[in-house]
Amino acid sequence: MFEKKKINIGHLSTLYHTSFILMGTDWLEKSGIYTTWELFASGPDIVKAFENKEIDIGYIGLPPAIIGMDQGVPIVCVAGGHVEGTVLIAGKSYSVYSELDNINTVMRQFEGKVIGSPPKGSIHDVIINNIINANGFRIRVKNFPWTDFVLEALVDGEIDAAVGTPSLAVAAAHACGTKIIIPPHLLWPDNPSYGIVIRKELIQYPDVILRFLEQHEKASNFIRIYPTEASRLVSRLTGIVDEEFALEAYRISPKYCAALSKEFVGSTMAFVPVLHRLKYISKIISEQEIFEYGFIEKIHKEKPHYNSPVSL
Repeated sequence: MFEKKKINIGHLSTLYHTSFILMGTDWLEKSGIYTTWELFASGPDIVKAFENKEIDIGYIGLPPAIIGMDQGVPIVCVAGGHVEGTVLIAGKSYSVYSELDNINTVMRQFEGKVIGSPPKGSIHDVIINNIINANGFRIRVKNFPWTDFVLEALVDGEIDAAVGTPSLAVAAAHACGTKIIIPPHLLWPDNPSYGIVIRKELIQYPDVILRFLEQHEKASNFIRIYPTEASRLVSRLTGIVDEEFALEAYRISPKYCAALSKEFVGSTMAFVPVLHRLKYISKIISEQEIFEYGFIEKIHKEKPHYNSPVSL
């Protein structure tokens, strides 16, 4: 019985996920949820862990989750978490969107060049390949298994630009003076940078899901309302980044909520034909196959908070 054992949760190194808040507090334990946490390199790696029945809950971008569903992995999304978590970064010699005011004009700067990305099938990879494919740009995407490797490639000059999380943007700015070329809200509006995905077997234990989502929503609000305290907690937990680093990541992409808003869902469904066109999935996946709304609707009855002001 899940009530009598620990829940295995897969998470990423992305600082603004509620995983870091929940790992750094006793909120889950006080709610009766006992967990083991496992760090993964990317969303596709989390999908593989679901397939191998290694985890029960995962923090994952929706495109890799959809790819897993297409491959028969028994998973479903039960909550949101964050939107617009992908940025394009490059060195100071490149013009930014605000200077050119057109994504295609911005992207033409990288014709014949190489853009680094997290693994194939990650949300970042899908977003950048969609732009390149849809417009016929001669730009090569080089995938790396870990985001840290993308940063190293930027520093070494192995790649000309990179697509990834706000945390990557902050780290690269500090390491080699890069800047954000296209901000998160312009690359793909409302893109589902992560949601809470569960192995379908867990649906047999609704109280476990509801208790977890209660704390996930609490942690989302904590980041949104108390970002300074949240960044201090993340810094203390990781022992790697300082508070200001986490705050910078929060500032770049400040849209946090557990709700499955119409914008979150609509943006997710817009990925489906793109994934099919790029041959990442073999068929069109329906909304009913991707989402289970019943749990979060019991927890999050108010309006979604994705566009609520963040105290930064």
